[in-house]
Amino acid sequence: MSTRSLSVISMQPMLSPPLLRFTFTNILVPHENIKKTKTHFTIFALSSQSKDVWRRVPTPAPPIDTMPPQHLRRKHNLGFIDHSVDMDELLSSIGQTSDEHELFALLSPYKGRNLSIRFMVSLLSREADWQRSLALLDWINEEALYTPSVFAYNVVLRNVLRAKQWEIAHGLFDEMRQRALSPDRYTYSTLITHFGKEGLFDDALSWLQKMEHDRVPGDLVLYSNLIELSRKLCDYSKAISIFSRLKRSGITPDLVAYNSMMNVFGKAKLFREARSLITEMRNAGVTPDTVSYTTLLTMYVENQRFPEALSVFSEMRDTNCLLDLTTCNIMIDVYGHLDMAKEADKLFWGMRKLGIEPNVVSYNTLLRVYGDAELFGEAVHLFRLMQRKDIEQNVVTYNTMIMIYGKTMEHEKANNLIQEMHSRNIEPNAITYSTIISIWGKVGKLDRAAMLFQKLRTAGIEIDQVLYQTMIVAYERAGLVAHAKRLLHELKRPDNIPRATAIRILAGAGRIEEATWVFRQAVDAGEIKDIKVFEHMIHLFSKYRKYANVIEVFERMRAIGYFPDSNVIALVLNGYGKLQEFEKADCAYTELQEEGCVFSDEVHFQMLSLCGARRDFETVERLFERLEMDPNVNKKDLHLVVDGIYERANRVRF
Repeated sequence: MSTRSLSVISMQPMLSPPLLRFTFTNILVPHENIKKTKTHFTIFALSSQSKDVWRRVPTPAPPIDTMPPQHLRRKHNLGFIDHSVDMDELLSSIGQTSDEHELFALLSPYKGRNLSIRFMVSLLSREADWQRSLALLDWINEEALYTPSVFAYNVVLRNVLRAKQWEIAHGLFDEMRQRALSPDRYTYSTLITHFGKEGLFDDALSWLQKMEHDRVPGDLVLYSNLIELSRKLCDYSKAISIFSRLKRSGITPDLVAYNSMMNVFGKAKLFREARSLITEMRNAGVTPDTVSYTTLLTMYVENQRFPEALSVFSEMRDTNCLLDLTTCNIMIDVYGHLDMAKEADKLFWGMRKLGIEPNVVSYNTLLRVYGDAELFGEAVHLFRLMQRKDIEQNVVTYNTMIMIYGKTMEHEKANNLIQEMHSRNIEPNAITYSTIISIWGKVGKLDRAAMLFQKLRTAGIEIDQVLYQTMIVAYERAGLVAHAKRLLHELKRPDNIPRATAIRILAGAGRIEEATWVFRQAVDAGEIKDIKVFEHMIHLFSKYRKYANVIEVFERMRAIGYFPDSNVIALVLNGYGKLQEFEKADCAYTELQEEGCVFSDEVHFQMLSLCGARRDFETVERLFERLEMDPNVNKKDLHLVVDGIYERANRVRF
């Protein structure tokens, strides 16, 4: 009898195949065909009502010490008939059964275990229906009394997880334990991967902890998959935690893992940690490639740190690392932001000499560089050159040119470009409309801007936060404050934009009460899936010194399972300090650090300041000594922070 605690379930009624739509139970028994050595099956119909339940209802699970010991099971039959049974036909016959009793009757001729466990596991692996595979596992363990096999459980576990039967997966795992089976690497890998892919990250990490507790070694692929899943879910702190576990387990990350972690550190704004991975890679014998450097470049550009990007590019060329199209496009953009239009121009026109063909992104980026440098003639020339040479132009190309015409206040030319877009079947987007609305607002054509905005709303076009904010600014510039307030009030009850977008707009506009109301409604409804929304709210509340609200958002964020990034943690610790909740601050700092979060110096310094504020100098010294040993902490700043703590407390540091 199955000991699975979750076996007492009513399975979904299954649609029987056409052959089984009568009130019969179909039992298939083998007969020998003289011309063939394979066993075939004949169907006999016996009067019986079919069942909709695949698993038998178990009796309460006996204590482990009363379960049949392995040596009491019947000895294996060494005369297996595997090669005499056609697995395809047997599998087809199993597929025609509609309940557990039919399946057991079908397999009854093999109850003496004249089929090897290897054959049975292969049969299980080819049975896609998770309910039949569960019943087949019951037959193997409880009818034929095979010695329990971890391979059989792994196959059924895979089938159950593919069907997203999470509770049954937990039950199968417990049953393995009860049958004295030790889950192996494949067991845990299957559980972790499937739970992770469905976003059930707390469960996935729980399985990882069980695996580590059982001293089952993980492998690079498993950890890399978890890191990538965390990255895609924008849960960067969890990715960092998993990367730390990977290294603690003695596994050396490969190039893919390192590149993925550079991206993670960049998204978490841990720039020093991301850059230090280049050195760590070389020390581990892993040579950084084009992707490594391009990831760093992207990180710096996304955070407007253009001098650092220029330094990385210089290092990339010094090490003779090959440039690719993405690298060149990024650097054209970097040169533009550093007012190095000549260098951007030189790199663009020299790309073909490097064997790299510029694409539409390259042209669009150089267009923007020309516009920012007020090289309007060159921009128009490049735009028309693209058309003469039949180089692809897209909505970004036109948006850039509309922006350039806006700088020269040539609103009619900008409007003509929108007409040209329509004639070329290029659909304008929210940025197109927000740019033209902004231009009309600047040249005093507010009536045209308002008319276009209203037309977009009635047409059902998605109004993103940029477009909304553009119209609000246009009203405010024209002195129509009431109109601007009306738009902001509408966001409190958004009917044509997602609540997450409304929250970002309201937070960006500093509308605390409205943003808070929409945020709470959205969280209670389970609509917030983006960690950035929580971060926007924490930044908003911190800016306006609403520290209790900072903590509220942080607790809601943790309840859902999100890990805050380093900047958010610093704001949360500051909030706890302002509320004099020092113990909670200490718990949050310790808990997140134990979970593998990598803190910036600001977080450590914030914690030191909190300890100093409550005059806990013993903890200050203990934390100082630990940070003094950390090679990633800036020692000069650390000493300045600690000296300041003692100075404010009017104490002499020994």
